[in-house]
This record gives sequence, C-alpha cells and structure tokens, in this order.
Amino acid sequence: MTIEAINEQLLRAIGVGVALLDLDDLSFSFRNDTFNEWFGEPSSATRLNDIFPDLDTGTLRQEMNGSGRMSTEASFKLRRRTMTVALEFNLAQNAQDNIAVLVCQNITRIKELESMIDSYSMMVERNTHEIKREKEQVEKLLLNMMPRAAYEEYKTFGVVSPRLFEPVSVLALDFIEFDSQFTQHEAGVIVSELSDIYSAFDRIGAQFSCQRIRTHGDSYVAVSGVPDPNEDHAAAIANSGVRFLRYLERRNDSHPIKWKARIGVATGPVIGSVVGNQNYIYDVFGPTVAAALHHRDQAAKMTMATDQAFADLVAGRFDGAPSSDGSHVLIRDMAASA
Repeated sequence: MTIEAINEQLLRAIGVGVALLDLDDLSFSFRNDTFNEWFGEPSSATRLNDIFPDLDTGTLRQEMNGSGRMSTEASFKLRRRTMTVALEFNLAQNAQDNIAVLVCQNITRIKELESMIDSYSMMVERNTHEIKREKEQVEKLLLNMMPRAAYEEYKTFGVVSPRLFEPVSVLALDFIEFDSQFTQHEAGVIVSELSDIYSAFDRIGAQFSCQRIRTHGDSYVAVSGVPDPNEDHAAAIANSGVRFLRYLERRNDSHPIKWKARIGVATGPVIGSVVGNQNYIYDVFGPTVAAALHHRDQAAKMTMATDQAFADLVAGRFDGAPSSDGSHVLIRDMAASA
C-alpha cells in the first residue's frame, strides 16, 4: 500500500475532507473520498461557491494574499441531516500555481453539544431567575407578616424567640358600620378599598417608625417600639393615629364610599413572637394590647381614645380631653386644633 493510500485511509478514519482549490477560478484539482462523500462526486464544472454558496470569496482571496490562511464554518444538508464543518484554507507552499489546501472537519457533534450547553445554560439562568423571584416574593410576604428584625432572626436560626418589649405603644383601629358597608358593596370593591386604606396607613406609620402588626377584616393594629426601641413611641403612635383619621376625612371627600373609624391607643409592655409552625404570623400580646382594644371600643366615631397614662406621655404635643363619662381620654393634635 502506498503512502498516499495510507494517508487517505487515515483521513477517512478521522473524518477529514481535503481538497486542493485553485484560487484563480475557485475550481478543485483534488478532492479526497471523504470530501466527495460529503459534497458529491467531482466535476470539472464544480466551483467553491457551488458547494458553499454563503462563503465570501472576496474575503477568502484577501486573506490568502495577506496571511495565507483563513478559517470559517459552513452548514449543509447531508441525507436529511444538517451537517456543520470547520473550513480551514491554507495557501500551498512552494506551489507554482495559486493553490490553497482546504481541510474540512466534521464539527456537527461539537455544535450539537454547544447548542445543548447553551440551552442548558439558558434553562439554568431562567430557573435561577425564577428561584430568585420566588425568594423575593416569599421574603416580601414574610416581611408583611413580621418586622424585618424578626424575619432576619427567622432566616438565620429558623425560629423567632419570644421577647418582652418595654415600653412600647400600641394602636388599634376598626371601622364603624363595617357590616353595612360589606352588604352594600361587592366583595371585590371592599377588598380594594381596604387594600388602599391599609397601604396608606402603612406608609403613614412608616414615617413615624410604627410597624403594622396585623389586619383582620376591618381591624388594624400597629405598634411603636417593636422590635426596635423608640424613646418617643407614644408620640409616634399618636402622630400616626391622628393622620390616619385625617387621611380618611380627605379620602371621604373624594370617594363615594365613606369610611368612619375609631382608634384606641395604650402604652406599656408587650410580648412579641411568631405564632404557629406552619402559618407564620408575628403578633404582640399582653395587657397593653388589650388596653388599646378596650379604648378603641370606647372611642366615638373618628376619634382616638386612651387613658391618662398615655395622655401624660404626649402632653404638650397632643391635647388630652376627658370623655363626658370620664372613662377615657380623647387625643387630638394640638397643631390641628389651634
């Protein structure tokens, strides 16, 4: 067996097509068996562009006249399957004619693997983005159910230890004649209204370092001094309360549904912790919460009621006037009433 035959067998074994290309007219003077198997039997009329119509022959000649080599890729149909080959043109050395050696290597499998890797990378990126989005949604949901400090403790340790907070101030609000509003309007309207109002309350409370603890239907409970201490907790709660009522008054002037609320506030110690091991709810307990709920029940429409102990803490900034029966004290903003 001649050296040429051995080389041909080796080239076929490794799947390499070889041809000699006349750069003047782009015809072929030699094509090995693998090349012919891929691109058809040789013909004197066959030109490079007949096999690779998308190849830029102008660039090819420019590269051959310059560096003497050029690499590119091409795809074609071979027995109903798309095949991709790497093309490498090298100017033949010591040749009298303007000849380039064209080597074609089958890289179809490599391209398929690259495509699979790209698809997998996109899938991983998409799943990572989805996981991140879901994590942010869960975090947002948990932050709606507990203060950030409690959330950070739960995220780190998996539990939130009960803590005694003292002193703090608590605000409890509910809407008067809520049942009649419920029966007069569609459920979606009621939910939309409460969502807007409670969102406004949250924004107002945040301005005074007050944290919403829970809502239950027409009930809204907030606290100042939990979990972060606040020396001016009473004034913070009082400021939030009077602005809640002021917001409702302005809203009622421009909305068809009129909301009338009453508020009770109190100061003292509370216990704060997460309740439940499946449905996590951060809540505060203790006589201070009970006192705020009691004062709320005693308050008249669009007023804020408390006891003398709370009134003394905000004296000078809020006007505390005893109720007609002396059972509680009504808190009013002195700046607003002046």
